[in-house]
Amino acid sequence: QVQLVESGGGSVQSGGSLRLSCIGSGFRYSAFCMGWFRQVPGKEREGVAEIFRDRTTNYVDSVKGRFTISQDDAKNTLYLQMNSLKPEDTAMYICAAGLPRYGNLCDYKYWGQGTQVTVSS
Repeated sequence: QVQLVESGGGSVQSGGSLRLSCIGSGFRYSAFCMGWFRQVPGKEREGVAEIFRDRTTNYVDSVKGRFTISQDDAKNTLYLQMNSLKPEDTAMYICAAGLPRYGNLCDYKYWGQGTQVTVSS
C-alpha cells in the first residue's frame, strides 16, 4: 500500500515562496527515487524536479536556481522549496515515487493527487 499526500500549496504573489510537502506511507522514501511534477488543464504533465537514491537532483530548466527538492527519510517526507515564484509556475503540483532503474533513472509508478499552486502577478 503506497500512498502519497501533498500539502503546502496556495496562492502567492509573484516573487514569493512556498514549500510543498509530500508525506508517504506504505514505503520508505529512501528506497525509491522521488519527483515533483506539475500540470495545468489541457497540457501534458511536466517533470519539475527529481531526487535519486544517491541524493543527486535534476530540475527542469525553467526552475533551476529557484526550486530545491529534498527529502527527510526519518519523516518519510519529500519537499519542494519554491522561491522567486512566477505566474507561469501556476499549476497542480503532484508528488511521485518510482523505481530506480539503471543508475539515476526513475520509473515513476505511484502518484499523489496534487496540491494547487497559484502565483499572481
